Amino acid sequence: MPQSSPADTSRIPLPGSGQVPLLLALLVLLVTLIVTFSAWSGAQRTAQAQLLETFDYRTRDMAVSISRRMAVYEQVLRGARGYLRGSVDVSRREWEEYYRVLRLDQSFPGLEALGISVIVPPGALDAHVAAMRREGFAGYAVHPAVQVAGPRPVYTAIKRIEPFTGRNLRAFGYDMFSEPVRRAAMVRARDSGQAALSGKVVLIQDGKGAPQASVVMYLPVYRAGELAGTVEQRRNAIAGWVYAPFRMNDLMQGLGGAHSTDLDIEIHDGEPIDGATLIYRSTPAAVHAPRAAGLKASAQIMPGGRTWTISMRSSAALENSVDSTRPLLIAITGTSLGVLLSIVVWLLARQRRGALQLAQGMTLELRESHDQVAAEQKRMQVILENAPDAFLALDSRGRITDWNAQATRLFGWSVSEAIGREAGQLLPEDRRAAFRSGFEAFASSGQSGMLGKVTELTVLDRHGRPIPAELTVAKLAVGNGFGATAFVRDITPRKETEAREQQRQQRLDEARQALSRSQKLEAVGKLTGGVAHDFNNILHIISANVQLMLRADGANRKRLLSILDAVDRGSKLAGQLLAFARRQPLHPTSVDIGELLERMDSLVLRAAGDSIRLEKSVPPGLWPTLVDPNQLENVLLNLVINARDAMDGSGRITLALSNVTIDHDSELAPGDYVAVAIADSGHGMPVEVMERAFEPFFTTKPEGKGTGLGLSMAHGFARQSGGDIRLASEPGKGTTVTIYLPRHVVAARPALDAGVAAPY
Repeated sequence: MPQSSPADTSRIPLPGSGQVPLLLALLVLLVTLIVTFSAWSGAQRTAQAQLLETFDYRTRDMAVSISRRMAVYEQVLRGARGYLRGSVDVSRREWEEYYRVLRLDQSFPGLEALGISVIVPPGALDAHVAAMRREGFAGYAVHPAVQVAGPRPVYTAIKRIEPFTGRNLRAFGYDMFSEPVRRAAMVRARDSGQAALSGKVVLIQDGKGAPQASVVMYLPVYRAGELAGTVEQRRNAIAGWVYAPFRMNDLMQGLGGAHSTDLDIEIHDGEPIDGATLIYRSTPAAVHAPRAAGLKASAQIMPGGRTWTISMRSSAALENSVDSTRPLLIAITGTSLGVLLSIVVWLLARQRRGALQLAQGMTLELRESHDQVAAEQKRMQVILENAPDAFLALDSRGRITDWNAQATRLFGWSVSEAIGREAGQLLPEDRRAAFRSGFEAFASSGQSGMLGKVTELTVLDRHGRPIPAELTVAKLAVGNGFGATAFVRDITPRKETEAREQQRQQRLDEARQALSRSQKLEAVGKLTGGVAHDFNNILHIISANVQLMLRADGANRKRLLSILDAVDRGSKLAGQLLAFARRQPLHPTSVDIGELLERMDSLVLRAAGDSIRLEKSVPPGLWPTLVDPNQLENVLLNLVINARDAMDGSGRITLALSNVTIDHDSELAPGDYVAVAIADSGHGMPVEVMERAFEPFFTTKPEGKGTGLGLSMAHGFARQSGGDIRLASEPGKGTTVTIYLPRHVVAARPALDAGVAAPY
């Protein structure tokens, strides 16, 4: 039987002898370092992914914010063009009032001014300058002058500009068509009929200092009533432009909000070539030192039909916001553990004694490491729990795996109720099938059009209440498939604000239409009053001569009487026109309208007819009013006849009197009024008829049944008496005409001497 020799025994490596302990320790250290490096790399990639996601969101938000701001300013120009209604002949006071009411200097940063540029043919240049000087602008001139820039085939001039103060005065009278960049934008706006943005310019307001880069937006104004369907028609119909200049540094103020320092931004007019195309830089040129930016992006937008290239880089502030604590913690912890494990292995291999103590120390280190990892997880949980948006995570089956406190507040489900629930239950019923099929495709491919984008949609809370929301989705690797994380933001307040803004805009449009109708009636009234006054004078001459002829010649008496009858009818017609124009002579006295109606009772009943039921409502304590009683009787009688004709022979007419106190009204001054309402149960009027009801000679009655002056005369009488007239009607529901006449307060008589009783 062979036996081992001493030499053979010495070649067998024993624990704790030779180089084996060191090799084992180095091997353990190498493995732990590899594991630590893998964990550190994963943490670094996660931090960089978070930085990339934040950068992508900031760049998209900045491009959208710039586009939205320029679109809002284009709407300002469109509102100004609508206010002009096809005419650039607006007084400085009207333009100043329009600018003041819109509060453009407070609500629209960067908008330097709002102005009107008019076209001045060469032959009318002197007349234009003279007309402007007659308005009170003694030093007005179109510049640059002919002596400086030479004669031009067409001139333009800034006729109105607000605010009309400070450096804006330098632009008053400036011929923007004389400058090539501005002229190109004005021609493009004129030929297209749309808003056009100029290239990079220096505003005339800036003088010779160190001006900001600026741009100007133009919107053409075509003369009212002229065709503007083709380019040639638009060139023939152009009357001028409304425009707004913008300083780029001022325009960009406030964009980005609290995160405005996260990006270094440059905006170029067109493709970025050199400094000539640069119109905005977020960092001053003095501190704009080139550096290796981690992230870069660019976007192109087209405000006013012109291409802007927005170049964005991540700023040092954004890059420094990346959480580097976790990778550093992993590296330190992993390296420390590797060294400790290597020492433990080396010691165990060298000496069994003390191995238990080292193992206990290692266990303690591992526990501390575990506590650190748990603390990091707790920190992430606190961040998500206190996030302003709802956060949820989905596995590859579309079921909820994470749910924060804001999600509970938004949807109403607690964490225990939400975990494991299918995410499709958060969507309306008609969207769930599409969500299931779409999420199955995403779970297998990891591709979706919603990744990295902000999507607006409607979600449901646990009670089925719809909630408008914004959704941001990110991809999450889960096992062999893909899940997702999502932030959901409730945008109900924003939607409500947008709805209120739309209602405010609608009320503004209604106010503009009412102002237009009032101005139209005012213009027609002035014209009608002048014509009626002159016509009445002519009738007086004819009447006087015919009466003289009647005294001298009785042979033609019948014809002369016929002429007098025609003159009388013409005089009545002129009186009605003067009533509409508020130029008829009135003899106002203190009138109790209730007593007036009592005296008119038989006359009103005959006017209404036997088949019409007449109802009156006169409250006790009715205030007196100061009016011409004869004219008021005529107005009431005409309105009763109109109500009778609107009911086709049968129905009900209600005459209701009341005391009314007006606090806020666009037409009536605040104070006390007596309201006289005449309501019928007839067929009513559509809106288009109501808008023209007070125009003279407008009538819907058959020819020969009415002159169209009844409501016009009532309108003029009410306005001349210090009140107003209102019309309310709906087709099929009758019409109510209400006249408001101011209350008359009789001055108190002087007190009698003491001891003498005042007579009643």
